[in-house]
Amino acid sequence: MDIGSVLSRAWQIIWKHKILWIFGILAGCTGGGGTGSGGGSSWQSSGGDASGFGPFERFFSGLERFFANIPEWQLALLILGFIAVMIVLVVISVFLGTIGRIGLIRGTQQAEQGRETLAFGELFSGSMPYFWRVFLLSLAVGLAMAVVGIIVAIVVVFGSIVTLGIGALCLVPLACLLVPVAWVVQVLIEQSSVAIVVEDLSIMDGLRRGWEVIKANAGTFILMWLILILGIGIVGGLIIGLPALMVIGPAAFGFIAGSERALTSGLIVAGVCLACYIPIAIVLNGILSSFTGVAWTLTFMRLTRPAQQVEAEEPAL
Repeated sequence: MDIGSVLSRAWQIIWKHKILWIFGILAGCTGGGGTGSGGGSSWQSSGGDASGFGPFERFFSGLERFFANIPEWQLALLILGFIAVMIVLVVISVFLGTIGRIGLIRGTQQAEQGRETLAFGELFSGSMPYFWRVFLLSLAVGLAMAVVGIIVAIVVVFGSIVTLGIGALCLVPLACLLVPVAWVVQVLIEQSSVAIVVEDLSIMDGLRRGWEVIKANAGTFILMWLILILGIGIVGGLIIGLPALMVIGPAAFGFIAGSERALTSGLIVAGVCLACYIPIAIVLNGILSSFTGVAWTLTFMRLTRPAQQVEAEEPAL
């Protein structure tokens, strides 16, 4: 397979069919100072509170008094309401993320079949029949990996206790081995999802099909993983995230200045800049996600084309 051709074609598709950027944004839905007394003199000289970092201390103190004055039953309702809202947000995020991934796969398939235009509504509704299969595939593999991780963690902790830490050192190679395993699982979920949608397979058939394609083309998938995840994914993510880090400059300046007014102004400026950049970052991340999703789909389609089709497309010598 010509990897350069796949990457070039992926860019052509998402540039021509910019509606896929929206599905890339949806797919991205599923895509850590102390307050010591060192600044006491500066706060005293500026009229601040020498006992701590004025604005933050007053904020947390007021927050503590707020919760202390709430009856227990109201606090319980607040906690339950917060949990309910978080569950709803997670459900919406998983739904939109799964639909986004499926939409990218179907959009790529239709573009490769010669469709001149792609409609959002058609792609969205056409993704619904595959939703549960793709979602349950990701859930099953994710749960299996979580169980493996828990077992490894228990073995490490128990072995460390029994052997006074020597067992943990012996298990370091095992922990290192889990990293490439996680990479393989990541690619397996991606290719199995493509197989389910492109070839309309069941969950288990899609999983087997994805593994067969990866096993038969291991070298190609290693290169694609290095390019799409380590290369384009990480580097692109850093480039997109860099401006967000830069906008905290005003807040950092206010912190260094040691003035409550400077800190407040810095936080306001940083907040406004961040709010303005977030929509831009979402769009850029959507473009990045759409390119990656289309490239993975093209990889599967190119590697599973019938032999006669490949021969027909090869130029005559």
